[in-house]
Amino acid sequence: MSDKINAIRGMNDLVGDASVAYDTLVATAEAVLKQYGFQSIRLPLVEKTELFARSIGEVTDIVEKEMYTFADRNGDSLTLRPEGTAGCVRAVIENGLAHNQIQKLYYSGPMFRHERPQKGRYRQFNQVGVEVFGLETVDADAELIALTARLWDKLGLTGLELQINSLGSQESRQAYRELLVNYLEQHKSQLDEDSLRRLNSNPLRILDSKNPDMADIIAGAPKLIDHLDDASKLHYQDLKAHLDDLGIEYTENPNLVRGLDYYNRTVFEWVTTELGAQGTVCAGGRYDGLVEQIGGKPTPAVGFAMGVERLTALLMDKSLISIKPVADIYVVLAGDATKRPGLVISEQIREALPHLKLQMNCGGGSFKSQFKKADKSGAKLALVLGDNEVAQQQIVVKYLREDREQELIEWQSLMPHLSHIFSEAATASE
Repeated sequence: MSDKINAIRGMNDLVGDASVAYDTLVATAEAVLKQYGFQSIRLPLVEKTELFARSIGEVTDIVEKEMYTFADRNGDSLTLRPEGTAGCVRAVIENGLAHNQIQKLYYSGPMFRHERPQKGRYRQFNQVGVEVFGLETVDADAELIALTARLWDKLGLTGLELQINSLGSQESRQAYRELLVNYLEQHKSQLDEDSLRRLNSNPLRILDSKNPDMADIIAGAPKLIDHLDDASKLHYQDLKAHLDDLGIEYTENPNLVRGLDYYNRTVFEWVTTELGAQGTVCAGGRYDGLVEQIGGKPTPAVGFAMGVERLTALLMDKSLISIKPVADIYVVLAGDATKRPGLVISEQIREALPHLKLQMNCGGGSFKSQFKKADKSGAKLALVLGDNEVAQQQIVVKYLREDREQELIEWQSLMPHLSHIFSEAATASE
């Protein structure tokens, strides 16, 4: 016997309640996004490695250590996408959607990073990503944050904290970078291994270190927020004023720098303490230089991505997912003469009442076993068809969740009868 083949570590199946939570989150997010005028875009899973090296930054952890990169048969270096923004920017440039246009786009699906798996953080993980192109004013930033706040409300999620910061312009950040490196050089003996590696390549990421031994050094470091250019200061003040007007509470976090090189000005994260160390469930900001960096014409842009696994873990931990029945109606078939008319009736119901979920028993089985399946499906009704009912062109309606007498209905009266039953149920639940 061959050895059992298991899923790759960090690449997990979504089954049962986890799958329901995933579908609920993505469907709710898409409904809110459409309410705000966003349109979907479908992006490839694989891109040229150069795209991520140029956009994310060659000295970031993602590019240096975490990407799944391989050579294809032509010798080209390809990479499974580790995030969605770079691919979306490439797509809008390639399809002529960026320059002198406003685009509000969203996408969802898997991303890939080779990192240590833990709760809510996997090697294949899913994101819903949102990108806005062509708007440089702060109202676009504020509207995106308002959108996320509305989504949490729709999902029933509470206890999420919004953290904000400004990274300023590329020029002011470069000047701050030099100031920060000078400060850190003075404390070089106290830096941990990761910080020493980042000191000359990506020093701002040191501010985001989770090592408690680094806390005092980070606390004493100069703050980027104190060294912003005038335009970025005004942009940041306007963002806070917009959030205040909306009644959205926030915390200013001067060490919030994000892990990707392309951000400028606004950065934000929604965080929780309920998922352990990996507490960020949604993060984003402004990246006005990225379109030009990848080869397009200068185009302002802002966006965010939310971690589907982390949010579904919260939804499940808080019991916020309603597990709906697999079926509203279960068709029980008893006797060889029932199979063909049973299928015809089932299809007629699906055609006439498309809002109902109908499951027909396939594969035979005793009355007892079929009713067990009907009960497990969560169906409100069982429609029972036997040889006698076929001969008389009748069907038995049996109530599975109510103490009501079963009914014998003529086939031609079945559709209006079912419509009446389920309209009654809908009215009762309002």
